[in-house]
Amino acid sequence: MTSNENGVQGITEQDIANYLANNPGFFERQAELLATIQLTSPHGQRAVSLQERQMEMLRERIKGLERKIMEMIRAGQENVMIAERMHRWTCAVMLARSAVMLGEVLVAELKHEFLIPQAAVRVWGVAPAYAHLPWAQGASEDVKTFAASLSQPYCGLNAQFEAAQWLGDATPAQSLAMIPLRLGKSAGECFGLLVLGSPDALRYQNDMGTEFLQQVGDIASAAMGRLLLAE
Repeated sequence: MTSNENGVQGITEQDIANYLANNPGFFERQAELLATIQLTSPHGQRAVSLQERQMEMLRERIKGLERKIMEMIRAGQENVMIAERMHRWTCAVMLARSAVMLGEVLVAELKHEFLIPQAAVRVWGVAPAYAHLPWAQGASEDVKTFAASLSQPYCGLNAQFEAAQWLGDATPAQSLAMIPLRLGKSAGECFGLLVLGSPDALRYQNDMGTEFLQQVGDIASAAMGRLLLAE
C-alpha cells in the first residue's frame, strides 16, 4: 500500500469538512463537481443535487423562523389582551369608592375579566367600621398563619385547604391559586388572602409562572388595604 493511499485512508470526514470550511473557493474552482453530487432528499428516497438539497434546508429554516414569528405574534396579542383586562379590572376596583362594595367589585370583576370560575377574598385587622363586611369574616388563625407563610402565590391542587371553603360553590375547586395580600414590599405584614379556584385540576399548577398573580395581588392589596385599622 502506497503512502498516498495511506494518506487518503487517514483523512477523516472532519478533515474534509475543515478543508471545505477554510477553502470557500473550492467549489468555484471545481464548479462541475456540484452538478455531479447527489444527496438523498429528506422527503423521500429520491436523489437530489447539492443545490436542491441546500434549497430544501433553506426552506425548512424559513418555515422554522415563520413558526417562531407566529408564536411571538400570538404571545404579543395575548399579552395585549391580558394588559387590557388588567386595566379594566384595576379601573373597576379604583372606581369602587364605597368600602361596602369594594370586596364584591374586586372579586366579581376579576372573575369576569379573566374567566375565573371561583374567587373569594378575606382580610383581617380591619377598622371597626368595616368589621361586619363579609370579606372581613371567617379567617381562622390557621389560615392567617398559612397566608403569612407564603412568599409568593400558591398554585396547585386543592388539598382540602380551609380557605377553599370561602368559594362557596356547589362544585368543589380541584385546583387553587392563593395570593397573600400585603402592603408595600412582599416582606410586609400579611393582612389577607385572595383565593382563585377552578373545577379543572390543571387550571392552577405548581410549576406555572406567578408574575401575573403577583401583580393581581399587588392591586388587590392596595385596594383592600384601605379597610385596615390605622396604626
